[in-house]
Amino acid sequence: MGFIQGKLPMRLKLVHGSGAVAFGVKDTGFSFFLLIFYNQVLGMNAGTVSAALAIALLVDAFVDPLIGNLSDRTYTRWGRRLPWLYLAPVPLAFAWIMLWSPPGGEAPSFLGLLGIAIGVRVLLSACEVPSVSLVPEITSDYDERTTLFRYRYLSGWTGGIVMMLLAYTIFMPGQDGMLQAEGYATFGIFGALLMVLSVVGSAAGQHHIAAHLPAHRPGPFSLRAAFSEIRDAFSEKAFLIFAAGGLAAYIGQGMTFSMTNYVNLFVWQFEGAALTAFPVVLFVSVVMMFFLVGPMHRSLGKPRSAAYSAIGALVFALAPFILFVGGVWPQPGALASTLLVYAFLLISNTLGIVVMISASSMVAEIVEAYEERGGRRAEGAFYSGNWLVQKCATGAGIFLTGQIIAISQLPSNSAPGNVPKPVLDEMLFWYAGTATVLACIAAFWLIRFPIDRVDHERRLAILGEAARADPDAHAIAP
Repeated sequence: MGFIQGKLPMRLKLVHGSGAVAFGVKDTGFSFFLLIFYNQVLGMNAGTVSAALAIALLVDAFVDPLIGNLSDRTYTRWGRRLPWLYLAPVPLAFAWIMLWSPPGGEAPSFLGLLGIAIGVRVLLSACEVPSVSLVPEITSDYDERTTLFRYRYLSGWTGGIVMMLLAYTIFMPGQDGMLQAEGYATFGIFGALLMVLSVVGSAAGQHHIAAHLPAHRPGPFSLRAAFSEIRDAFSEKAFLIFAAGGLAAYIGQGMTFSMTNYVNLFVWQFEGAALTAFPVVLFVSVVMMFFLVGPMHRSLGKPRSAAYSAIGALVFALAPFILFVGGVWPQPGALASTLLVYAFLLISNTLGIVVMISASSMVAEIVEAYEERGGRRAEGAFYSGNWLVQKCATGAGIFLTGQIIAISQLPSNSAPGNVPKPVLDEMLFWYAGTATVLACIAAFWLIRFPIDRVDHERRLAILGEAARADPDAHAIAP
């Protein structure tokens, strides 16, 4: 059972959610700015940069399950998760600054970029995996778990949007600013401070709830035992189905995010107020998600909410590109074009976030399914598995973007408005085709997720009866 029964206090929702700001800062940096910074500003080949970032994500993804297992096995008077949240943020901040201020102020080598990116990813995982693993520990309620994720996603997106807004208005304003190196260093320093404050502040705010000795002291750690436990957890049927759908959804998200600045600059030719409005529109879509996802989960359940939203997001995301390639779109850069882009973006991004939050909340229910089968809870393992899926997918998405840019032969140091339309058409053709395949795969698998509200509540009742009958056998064990 969770630390808290019934409705969660508002303060806890806010404090827990605030820890996701660090993830939002990272996600905005990696997904929106890192590729264009290293490619268009530092002059590295887009394919080379995307390959380095993809490899870094894959390395980190396979480290994540170990972090999750170690988090599950941590045994201190501050509990299993808090020590990680107090120790990891400071080295993360230094690695983040180095990413945006490469030694010598010049493009690093392939291995140099790879090493920095791996360091940032692993340290961010050491913050995010323990933080999100607290969700199923705090509450076992089907809807309250969604509520915690609503606040996590609201905070994460808010942190990312704040960084984006500051980037567009202060750190590297306008089209020219995004193609200059100086503002990215300040972007890195400010983001590092925000990461530390969010993670440490969230941990301190939850200290009174989570700071206690775990029910069982874990046995000695060994890599063989750790990988055996990880393999057993990941063989859970519900997790495998989630992983298949989540992988496709996250690849699509990573590709879309990393394509955004290319599309905004070279296709829609945003500048000035139009560019600044982009993060504002994203924030409005996050607010819309915040009020939409709860009713959707109550009426449709989490699997159908995710699947239907994946298809809806695809339709609204691709419609502007189809009209543009077909020659029936208003002149890019004009007010009519900008307003239409943002109208479609508002709906597609709202539905896209519903997919992500539904999938993340679904993972919480796998914890009890695994406990019923194996007699052991493994929150860290499953949420590190979620991160493994997400990072492999995001790396694949960024890699695909790099290859699409390379295939379309978009030159380095391109000027907005001067890119030939056939180049843009080919770039959008490959993007739209890939996004369609990924969204259909995601919807196909996510709607088949086998745990609904009724299954979850039945399982909680069985586990509760077993715990009352034999408390020692059914205590939370790492």
